[in-house]
Amino acid sequence: MISAPARPTTATRQLVLLAVVQVCGMSVWFSASAVVPALRAEWGLSREDTILLTAAVQVGFACGAVVSAALNLADRIRPQLLIAAGAGLAAVVTAVLPWCAHVRGLVVPLRFAAGFALAGVYPVGMKVVVSWFPRKRGIALGTLLAALTVGSALPHLPVPVDWRAVLVGAAVLATAGAGVSALFVREGPDAAPSPPWQPRYLVRMAADRPQRLVCLGYFGHMWELYALWAWLPAYLAATGGPRGLTAFAVIGICGAAGCLLGGALSDRCGRAVVAMAAMLVSAGCAVLSCAVSGTVLLLPVLLVWGVAVIADSGQFSAALAETADPRYVGTALTAMTAVGFLLSAATIQLLPLLADAVGWRAAVPALAAGPALGAAAMRRLRR
Repeated sequence: MISAPARPTTATRQLVLLAVVQVCGMSVWFSASAVVPALRAEWGLSREDTILLTAAVQVGFACGAVVSAALNLADRIRPQLLIAAGAGLAAVVTAVLPWCAHVRGLVVPLRFAAGFALAGVYPVGMKVVVSWFPRKRGIALGTLLAALTVGSALPHLPVPVDWRAVLVGAAVLATAGAGVSALFVREGPDAAPSPPWQPRYLVRMAADRPQRLVCLGYFGHMWELYALWAWLPAYLAATGGPRGLTAFAVIGICGAAGCLLGGALSDRCGRAVVAMAAMLVSAGCAVLSCAVSGTVLLLPVLLVWGVAVIADSGQFSAALAETADPRYVGTALTAMTAVGFLLSAATIQLLPLLADAVGWRAAVPALAAGPALGAAAMRRLRR
């Protein structure tokens, strides 16, 4: 039986609410990474400590997503409650972080817990958006991802406050996001009934060629994305690049523009075409950064890169939602993000080590390998 289309005003209202939740909840993500210089000075962190602090969120997210996918939580629990619980837990573990300097062994586990909790926010939010938008999913998911990029970039704003205020502010925002989700977010008319627990769906998903190609494209995208976002300030500092608002502009402003542009184009041109084009541009910017590093051309290259690096992200989510079993869309999206974020944790740790060996200028082009391979997967999917 085909469900009646949702009233546009209701669907739009839910999309706005979900965008608010993502901005608030995802502000926790880079809250510690953004204040690393202050943490180094006050806590005496080593370079290895700061790398682990950044990667712990990615690993935590991946582990949380694996648990959620294995138990089909995104399809069996009311999504607004799962999102609220995830954002609330992320808020708590972020709020207590400033008072853990004297208990050094708790810092990394707390960041791991924040990532684990956020696995209930981002993939589940995508599932709710899909339920409201059977058509125009590209621009709808692009809007949600634009909110995610803004939320992730918020801690990079150069505001003159103590580093503790940055963490507490992120925790307050995440708490607000949890409240909005619990009180106002609802699933749309295209949501499938709660299915039985089916742990073998992950095997079925891997065996299905279209879903497998979508995931391979996403993995190439994730090879690059979070390593660029996490280490952009360090790259700018090491190469004498433009500072100030540059990191926020590249991650937040350009990233949000890329999400919206990619989503709008994909509804017209197709998911695979837009994803492939975005990844090729992104790979080109990674390679070109080596040639323009230290020149006035670096800023425009970074701004274009900021648009392209995320413009493909929504296309993978939309494509997977359109090829997966409708009963297990939440599980499929969560499983894909789990592996993708685990891969991003590896590149977050590898990139600074490579930079120590060859310098940031020569290390950053290595990020091009991911989108190049992802574009090849999208080409096969299109054919």
